[in-house]
Amino acid sequence: MEVSKTGKYFLRTFGRCFLLSCSFFITFPMAAQSSLEDYLKLAAENNPALKSSYSSFEASMKRIPQVSALPEPKLSFGYFISPIETRVGAQRSRVSLSQAFPWFGTLKAKKQVATLEAEANYQEFLDQKNFLFYQVKQAYYPLYEVKEHLHLQKENLRILQTFRQLAETRFSNGQGKMTDVLRVELLMEDARTDILLLEQRVAPLEAHFNRMLDREDSIQVLIPDTLTITDEKPILSKADTLKPHPKIKILEKRLATHRAQEEVVRKSGMPQIGVGLDYAFVSERMEANLPDNGRDAFMPTVTLSIPIYRKKYSAALQESRSLQQSAAHQVKAMENILVSDYETARYELEKAVLLNSRYWRQIQKTERILTLLYTTYSNLGENFEEILKMQQQLLSYRTASATAITAYHLALARIAYITTKSE
Repeated sequence: MEVSKTGKYFLRTFGRCFLLSCSFFITFPMAAQSSLEDYLKLAAENNPALKSSYSSFEASMKRIPQVSALPEPKLSFGYFISPIETRVGAQRSRVSLSQAFPWFGTLKAKKQVATLEAEANYQEFLDQKNFLFYQVKQAYYPLYEVKEHLHLQKENLRILQTFRQLAETRFSNGQGKMTDVLRVELLMEDARTDILLLEQRVAPLEAHFNRMLDREDSIQVLIPDTLTITDEKPILSKADTLKPHPKIKILEKRLATHRAQEEVVRKSGMPQIGVGLDYAFVSERMEANLPDNGRDAFMPTVTLSIPIYRKKYSAALQESRSLQQSAAHQVKAMENILVSDYETARYELEKAVLLNSRYWRQIQKTERILTLLYTTYSNLGENFEEILKMQQQLLSYRTASATAITAYHLALARIAYITTKSE
């Protein structure tokens, strides 16, 4: 079948646009992956919430030497307004120095509690860091999706402009219809509106992303031109595999803290020992010559506190045991949550893989249909409306593919957070 002059012009023009529109769908390894790593590093260094979490951990470390120290010694001074007369002279004043000692092992138990609390705070810091990385990825990949959709819409607009030129040429030659030109213009108007909306969407997404890095809202976020889906799938499903997660470690440290606190309560219910020294200043008697006349007096002392009000200690023990039961239940509940979240994320991952595979099969078939329709139109001037419809269908498949790729990487990011091991 002979191709008309207008048809040859159409095929040449469309061929250039078609190759241009398809070239960016060739998948390459993600060369810009290092930029995401740079963003994660910046977030770890600059994010205020993460800095706050680390400061809380450092503060809890400073509590350890506080709770493991002995009580402060007590020094007291007394002056007798009316001196007390003794055989060797009048007592004018007295100085007392005493030191209390908790029951054996009390300070060690308190130190253990403070240490476990600091370890729990460190695990909270690790979880905060891991969750921050997940949030950064949650903001990073939607930016790729929006910018990819924007790129596709701009390319679609360029192709539609070519279609309009072709329709106008055929109409001016008396081989086409004015309705073909108007149909293209309607689609071009839709494309321009979609482009404007997508461009407006970029700014708030970048602002949200930059805020997590504690940067100015207007700083441009570099996004790779192409993301790919790999066949690699994470192998995890059991709670034992997820158990080293910082969220589990936090609760396990809390459980250990409550157990150590129970020992502190027991030790606190024991007597407290105190030792001291009283020193009395004695004035010399001038009217008598006595042995040890005016000699100062000193007296070692020992004190013992007797904890006879036992109700508060019993209540504290019951409180500690209840908290232990609560923490044990929380550990089990968190394991269930993590396993459930993992299974959901794995489903989203597999779903994205299947959808993207389907979209690419549809893209290939749609491209073949378009090629046949182009040939028919170039020779007979028929099916222009069908060409436009298939072009928009091809655009929808490509945008859906970009969305599926984004969902895939978001699911990977979720799985990476759930399966992160405690350090």
